Amino acid sequence: MKLSLPYGKGYKKLNIENACVKQILSAQMRVTPTMTEAAIVETALQNPIGSSRLDKLAEHKEKIVIIASDHTRPVPSRILMPLILKEIRKGNPHAQITILIATGLHRETKRAELIAKFGEEIVEKETIIIHDCDDQKHMRFLGILPSKGELWINAIAADADLLLAEGFIEPHFFAGFSGGRKSVLPGVASRASVMYNHNSFFISSEYARCGILKDNPLHKDMLYAARKARLAFIVNVVLDEQKKIIHAVAGDVQKAHANGVAFVRKYNQVYAQPTDLVIVTNGGYPLDQNLYQAVKGLSAAERAVKEGGVILLLAEAIDGHGGEMFYRMFEEERDLAALMEKILAIKAEDTVPDQWQVQVLVRVLLKARVILVSSLDDKTVRNFHMVPAHSLDEAMNLAKAMLPNETFSINVIPDGVSVIISPKEIVNSRTKVSA
Repeated sequence: MKLSLPYGKGYKKLNIENACVKQILSAQMRVTPTMTEAAIVETALQNPIGSSRLDKLAEHKEKIVIIASDHTRPVPSRILMPLILKEIRKGNPHAQITILIATGLHRETKRAELIAKFGEEIVEKETIIIHDCDDQKHMRFLGILPSKGELWINAIAADADLLLAEGFIEPHFFAGFSGGRKSVLPGVASRASVMYNHNSFFISSEYARCGILKDNPLHKDMLYAARKARLAFIVNVVLDEQKKIIHAVAGDVQKAHANGVAFVRKYNQVYAQPTDLVIVTNGGYPLDQNLYQAVKGLSAAERAVKEGGVILLLAEAIDGHGGEMFYRMFEEERDLAALMEKILAIKAEDTVPDQWQVQVLVRVLLKARVILVSSLDDKTVRNFHMVPAHSLDEAMNLAKAMLPNETFSINVIPDGVSVIISPKEIVNSRTKVSA
């Protein structure tokens, strides 16, 4: 069996014995659209779900704000944004339009990244503001979240006469799914609000898992925040493995998003018999830019590996580990069980940066050993309690040495970010398949 696995902007090749492989766990996005990508989005804009059309909503609105995803998300904004702007200006040619980049807690999006995302014309002609979660003087207080945390969001979004958002829908390792309400929280919220929402109690919930929205405490906060911010309209797309648009929804933040979620679930949910070894990637660039993001792929592998098994992760991590606190927490505490105890003891209001990513990674590491193929130096990899490998062949040899039997079973997950994995023995558990 010849495998071609995403790694950075390219692929890594691996030859593997057919008899070892139990399943190739990948999204079945074998959808062949009959329309162009732009036409798919236009059709969604013309047929909004639970909302009037965007051109009607834009009438008589002076300050219109479009929340757009940042450089860490593969949203095809070059296609979406011109169509959204056209629809707005059809209803109100004189509207003051601001594109607000939803960085969440991420670093500032660079100009070159904006041009790559939107195209030079939009970057030159439109007003684009990059959200800064630490700029408290430009935040607005909107009330108390269901979790009892304070909701502060970017004043540009809070003061808009019409607030809308573009984005894409894919499985998310603790929010259930991306898209929709996530544009507000964490997208344009203050650091304190995001921290409270990402507290260790919520992350440890059995409902804070990939593919689950019902009873998910993070989702509940996020949806509340979107409503309080008066997010009136979303345009979300679903992408295939080549990052091409195959489906789009527009309209109400909850109803339109639910439609997109149903589409994703239909093609992306798979059932896995856990194996001794799982080979997984983070889907390549841009989501494997750093190790922080690669935890998402690992969380998929967690549900497909046996207790005490091995996970082989491919993630180029060209930008490094991706979070100073993320790295430091591992560097300072070498005992994984003790590290997990420390995280679980942190109160919601005292949540520290990156602890949720550390928590999920520790959870995975307590279940299975992880071999990492990346561009990171060996010391960094070892400080994350992983085993460094410099090629797939080396990684496979390491995995064989770690496993007790000469014959072992393998699951392969070509893109851990895009797939919803439910272990076969718990497929009937309502907590694993709830919408």
